[in-house]
Amino acid sequence: MLRVLVVGAGLTGSLCAALLRRTVAGPLHLALWDKAGDAGGRMITANSPQNPRCTADLGAQYITCTPHYAEKHREFYEELLAHGVLVPLTSPIEGMMVKEGDCNFVAPQGISSIIKHYLKESGAEVFFKQRVTQINLRNNVWEVSKETGSPEQFDLVILTMPAPQILELQGDIVNLITECQRQQLASVSYSSRYALGLFYEVGMKIDVPWAGRYITSNPCVRFISIDNQKRSIESSEFGPSLVIHTTVPFGVTHMEHREEDVQQIISQQLETILPGLPQPVATKCQKWRYSQAHFHLQRMFTCLSHKERLQHHQFPFRNQRDQCLLRL
Repeated sequence: MLRVLVVGAGLTGSLCAALLRRTVAGPLHLALWDKAGDAGGRMITANSPQNPRCTADLGAQYITCTPHYAEKHREFYEELLAHGVLVPLTSPIEGMMVKEGDCNFVAPQGISSIIKHYLKESGAEVFFKQRVTQINLRNNVWEVSKETGSPEQFDLVILTMPAPQILELQGDIVNLITECQRQQLASVSYSSRYALGLFYEVGMKIDVPWAGRYITSNPCVRFISIDNQKRSIESSEFGPSLVIHTTVPFGVTHMEHREEDVQQIISQQLETILPGLPQPVATKCQKWRYSQAHFHLQRMFTCLSHKERLQHHQFPFRNQRDQCLLRL
């Protein structure tokens, strides 16, 4: 039986796992590891500890489908729409750039429901809090080591993670990456930012004429979303949630600061934009060290032998341009 490991439970990893399940004809043991505690990657949806039904998208806010990708990735969009994972974005987003022919979608159950849809389809055994540290070649199979637990062996390993994290891996993988490939991976640069989720009591109303708003005049806050309104969800069983994304300069400057201090600054700046908000019943501060790529890899590594080269692939929803996917 072919044993395959996918590293990374974000969009690229989950879709890759689903596509493997669709295309591999023979017996397949498919495992997926992620260093985080839940699926989503940079499409994570956080739950309020007070009420798990109150959620907030702390990463991607909506999906923009251009006419080119609407045709190229038609089957993926049709599948997600047919299952109700995606629905058209109908709520007002102030300051959003709208281009002719573009369609915008939201995920009613949270943006991470896209990832969970593909993970379910893949049938993979998913393990969280598994940080890969080394990859070595042992008797023509890949031995993958992690921070805790014993190494495990696989016939095929697929890495879906930011380029800097690939370059941190130890073992034989270090020698398999050519100098040219290493330079290409090192050239990928990322923006950094914070996201803050605020969860409120049942019955609380945020009285604004928009569901999301891009902010252009604040050094800290770049985007605000009334998350349940963005997804057109109203319920008497849970309160609203609000998400703040910071500017990139703020994120870069404060990346190594304590999250408690960063959260306080964001909250103070939010008060200048939306004065008088009540205290939330719970909060979640998310640090995005690798948010979006300023520069990404265009070249495709074409050699297929696992003993010689790594291969870079591209998958749907690539407008985020923030992942590297390497096949061993």
